[in-house]
Amino acid sequence: MDVIDAVNNLRQVTHTELALRVKNVAVILTSPRSGSSLLKSVLSSHPDIASLDGEMEPFLALTRNGFSFNADSDALKALENQEALLDNIFDDLTLPAEGNTDYSLLKNRWKKRLLLQFPVLFTDDRAYLQLTHDLDAVFHVAQEKKIQGEGMLQDLILSRVFNSETWRLDYYDGKKNPAASHCFNEAFKLEEPPFVIPRHYRRQLKSDDIEEKILLFKTPPDVYRIGMYEQLFPNAQIKYLHLTRGYAQSVNGLMDGWLSPVAFFSRDVQRIGVSLSIRGYSDTVGFGKRWWKFDLPPNWREYVNADLEEVCLNQWLSAHQAIFDSPVTSMPVSFEEFLSKPTETIKKITSYLGLQEMSSLPVFPVTMATEAPKIRRWHKREDSLLRMGKRKDVQIMMDALAYQMNPETWL
Repeated sequence: MDVIDAVNNLRQVTHTELALRVKNVAVILTSPRSGSSLLKSVLSSHPDIASLDGEMEPFLALTRNGFSFNADSDALKALENQEALLDNIFDDLTLPAEGNTDYSLLKNRWKKRLLLQFPVLFTDDRAYLQLTHDLDAVFHVAQEKKIQGEGMLQDLILSRVFNSETWRLDYYDGKKNPAASHCFNEAFKLEEPPFVIPRHYRRQLKSDDIEEKILLFKTPPDVYRIGMYEQLFPNAQIKYLHLTRGYAQSVNGLMDGWLSPVAFFSRDVQRIGVSLSIRGYSDTVGFGKRWWKFDLPPNWREYVNADLEEVCLNQWLSAHQAIFDSPVTSMPVSFEEFLSKPTETIKKITSYLGLQEMSSLPVFPVTMATEAPKIRRWHKREDSLLRMGKRKDVQIMMDALAYQMNPETWL
C-alpha cells in the first residue's frame, strides 16, 4: 500500500451524492501572495458560506489529480476519480456555528488534517495509534475543563501531538519559531505548509444546507484549471472573484516565500527527474534544487534556470493572464482596496454573490505571513522591483488590472 492509499484508508471519508444538488459556488481567482487567504477567512465567517479549512490541493493529490499524476503543471484538463474528490471536499466543508465547540467533530477534523500534513509519519501504525491516543487525551481535558478558547486548545493539541518533535510546529501558520533554522524535508507532501489548523466554532455542511448555502473555494492554481468547478458541480451557478494586487507587492511576497525554510513547498520536481537551477534560490538554500514553490504555471520549465525575480514575476503575470484568457466573467476585487475599505469591499462582494450584508467583520487574522505585515514591505527590494516596472508586459498587465505605475500608490 502506498502513502496515498494509506492516508485514504485511515481518513475513512464517507461517500456522498450531494454534488448535483449544489446551486451556488464562489471561486476566488488570483495569483499567489495576493491576500486570498485573508479574503477567504473574512468571507467564510458569513453564515451562508461553506468553505474548506484549507485549499483544494491535498484532495487533488489524494485522488491522484494534478502535477506528477495526470498533468505536468497546475493546468488540469480532466479530473480523475471525481467521486472520491467530491467526497473529500464535502467531508471538509463547514459553516460558522454558534454556541460551544463541537469537540467530537473537531477531534475528527484534527485527525484527518494531520494525516494530510505529515502523511508518512502518521500512516505508520504505531504513530497513528499514538496520535489517536493524544487527541483523545487532549479533548477529554478540553471537555472536562470546558476549554473554549481557540488558541489555547490549538496549542494544547499541537504541543501534545508533537511533544517530542517540537520543530514540526514551525510548519504551522503563525506558529513558527523566529530562531528556527531547519527546513521542510518531508519525504512525501500532500498539504503545502504553512499548515492550516481546523477552525473552531464550525459545523458540518448538511444535506439541508446544500441548496441554500454558497460553497466558497480559494486556491491560486485554480486559474489554470478553470472549468473544474463546472465539472464538479454541473447544476450550480458559479461566480468568480478576480482578486488583484500590484506586481511589486506580489513579487516581493513571492520572493520572501521562495526563500522561507518552512513555507510554500508546493512541488517536489525531483520526483519527475528535474533539478532546479534558479539563481538566487537554488544556489542559496539547501532545498532549492528540489522544491518548486507556489503555483506551477504551464510554462514553468522555461524558468528552471532563471533568476528568482523572473520566476516570481512570471507567476504573477501568468496567473492574471490566465484569468483574462478564460471564458468566465468575474468581479474584480483589489486587495489594496479591501485593506483600506474592508466593509465597503465585502458589501460589494456579498451583493455580487446574492447574500445578505455581514453585520460586522471579524478581526483580520494574520495568515500565511513570512514576516510581520507592514505597509510598503516591497521597499526592501525597491531598486530591482522598480526596474521590473519598466518592462512593457508589466505595464500592460498593471493597466489591465487598473493599477497606476506610480510607486507612491503601491501599499
